[in-house]
Amino acid sequence: MMAPRKQDSGLKKAGVARNGSVINFRQTVNSGSLRRSSAVLPSVLTFAVIVASGGLLLMIEKGMLNSMETPPPRGNSQRSDYLRQARHLDPGADAESQILQEIRNRTIRTMCGQKNMPHDVWSLSPLQRKTLLQHILVNDEHRFLYCYVPKVACSNWKRVLKVLSGALANVDANIKMDHKSDLLFLSSLKPEEILYRLKHYFKFMFVREPMERLLSAYRNKFGEIKTYQEKYGAEIIRRYRKGHTKARAVAGDDVTFAEFVRYLLDEDVERMNEHWMPIYNLCQPCAVSYDFIGSYEHLESDSDYVLQRIGAPPHVHFPERQTWYKPVTTETLHYYLCSLPQKLLRELLPKYILDFSLFTYPLPNTTTEYCRH
Repeated sequence: MMAPRKQDSGLKKAGVARNGSVINFRQTVNSGSLRRSSAVLPSVLTFAVIVASGGLLLMIEKGMLNSMETPPPRGNSQRSDYLRQARHLDPGADAESQILQEIRNRTIRTMCGQKNMPHDVWSLSPLQRKTLLQHILVNDEHRFLYCYVPKVACSNWKRVLKVLSGALANVDANIKMDHKSDLLFLSSLKPEEILYRLKHYFKFMFVREPMERLLSAYRNKFGEIKTYQEKYGAEIIRRYRKGHTKARAVAGDDVTFAEFVRYLLDEDVERMNEHWMPIYNLCQPCAVSYDFIGSYEHLESDSDYVLQRIGAPPHVHFPERQTWYKPVTTETLHYYLCSLPQKLLRELLPKYILDFSLFTYPLPNTTTEYCRH
């Protein structure tokens, strides 16, 4: 039985810059491009100021940030050139992307530069380090580390790793994914081996809009996976469903989203199941200086860039989405968040605030006017 745990928002006050950057930013932007990009700056700069002042929690209450648009993570100068070729972007649009990426990089440096934030793997607590090292996969031949995040296309990335290691014939093989076998985890290596790879290997991870990822986990685990229904669903119903008779048998297959959120509010973020643990706690982007942070929103192009960057053979491609997969649409997310008691949402957001702020996703708009449409 799961005992209620204290609420832990995972929020740390923002600070000053740390050494290094998540992604290198191309410094040269001509004045004409900057003028063309000026229209995008006010809302994004406002976001950056809010992050730097540590005022995100206040913004939840005031409903600000809802209209601020920020792009998914982009790459370094080499990748910007690659994306321009791949997407046929014009110079003006590319300049805008660079400016927005620089603001994101500064956000990460600012928040991770705070004294009480971890600055390397060994400054993490034993539990934090264990979680991190168990989520970083290693490929020695191509010299890269991949921090996998459940519900952010990690199954397909594991397929890619298995093909690169020779354990799988091709990424489209029709087999049930085994998430442990034929994979090398950083946690299985000795400290000196870990240090060497963290210093010398290409390191990447992928992120996703926090509430979309959470909803995807809820629909998948409680709607389709019997083991999750029995282990977590039944207990959630016993604990949070009003009028439930504890003596009655519970299947756990009809957990409501509101009940799931109430369960999350009582969970310590560092002890959550990996499918709904915040991305920050899984991959510790302040302790590990990732060379590239891709996004679920631009999964195809970001994955193509990573495969190119690690020198994957031409026949290795990122897998197509499975036909049975049910994506979380904007309309679906809108429905669930607007149906949720707003008090619960306001209490839930602080638990994922580092995912919103570090990866610059705008907070969800659930104002009465917005939810009415």
